[in-house]
Amino acid sequence: MKILVCGGAGFIGSNFIHYILEKQPHYEVVNYDKLTYAGNLDNLKDIEDNLPFSSRYTFVKGDICDYQRLCQVIKEYHITHLINFAAETHVDRSIHGDCSDFVMTNTFGVLMLLNAVRKFGIEKFVNVSTDEVYGSLTLADQNKFIESTSIEPNMPYAAAKAGGDLLCRAYYATHKLPVVVTHCSNNYGPYQYPEKLIPISIFRLLKGKPVSLHGSGVNVRDWIYVRDHCSALDLLLQKGQPGQVYNVGVDNEWSNLEIAKLILDLMNKPADMIELVEDRPGNDLRYAIDSSKICSLGWRPVFTREKFEMGMSETINWYLTNQAWVRNLWNKHEEAFRINHLPTWQKKKVEHEKEVFKEFTTDVNDDRYARIQTSTT
Repeated sequence: MKILVCGGAGFIGSNFIHYILEKQPHYEVVNYDKLTYAGNLDNLKDIEDNLPFSSRYTFVKGDICDYQRLCQVIKEYHITHLINFAAETHVDRSIHGDCSDFVMTNTFGVLMLLNAVRKFGIEKFVNVSTDEVYGSLTLADQNKFIESTSIEPNMPYAAAKAGGDLLCRAYYATHKLPVVVTHCSNNYGPYQYPEKLIPISIFRLLKGKPVSLHGSGVNVRDWIYVRDHCSALDLLLQKGQPGQVYNVGVDNEWSNLEIAKLILDLMNKPADMIELVEDRPGNDLRYAIDSSKICSLGWRPVFTREKFEMGMSETINWYLTNQAWVRNLWNKHEEAFRINHLPTWQKKKVEHEKEVFKEFTTDVNDDRYARIQTSTT
């Protein structure tokens, strides 16, 4: 099997490359990544330095929206299978920016992949998506997302991901493309970029800063260890039925506040090192996954709910023992944070000025706000 891994320099993608090269000694991997702020080739340095792995691994810089480049790579490396992790995933930026990057990568990029799969007769295409496309459950609700749950995204990021998923559905229905879509819950583990809850909490505590939570911290997420997710994807490359959607989760629901308290406990930090900040608009209350469908194929995660604290301990220990990686990424993160949150800062600045000088507000002010929005995209 010769796999094109799109977005393989990111968190889940790089973990998948590690996993697949270790578990499948006859597979060859081409990592195709645009290297945005969240792409980090340091995640794969040990692969490049390990001859048994490096002989089956190639990196190619490229954008999934670049159809000609994509076709060139598929043809040159005789690709037989394709898995897509490439995505814009920074939820806050999708809310406060204009979301064009999200639509381009998460929707249009998937369209380009589907066209390439059709052109070259790729044997299997797995499009890795998110449970956020289903929308939100209530905190009191005992239901979980199943594969037939209606697609009702609340975040622009999730809507863009849903666009790609629906294109996969349409291309199977019209062209019988061998495409499988996955909807996975929140991942944790090594190599995660520090814009997500668990790594940013660890990074902040290492710098003596408190864990920061949106709102009151009651929002509930279903957490899965990243290598368990990778094992599910490996299985679906082999046994996933074309045209099908598979939910991937381990029935492991924790509120953000509970996660923060667990991290503080595992890192031996004071329990009061938590700060609550303004909630994001439209923040989904609860995600919960029913993964019985993929379990019927034989998938068995290692870090179940009962072993979650063990998985969290391993994750924290990984970051503690890879301080050089953490320092390098933290420096990169601070610049990316400024870029990703610039629309938010600019918007709040203008809104503050409007409030202070509201009796003088004119259409000119509104034009100025529009210009700022345009300049930050």
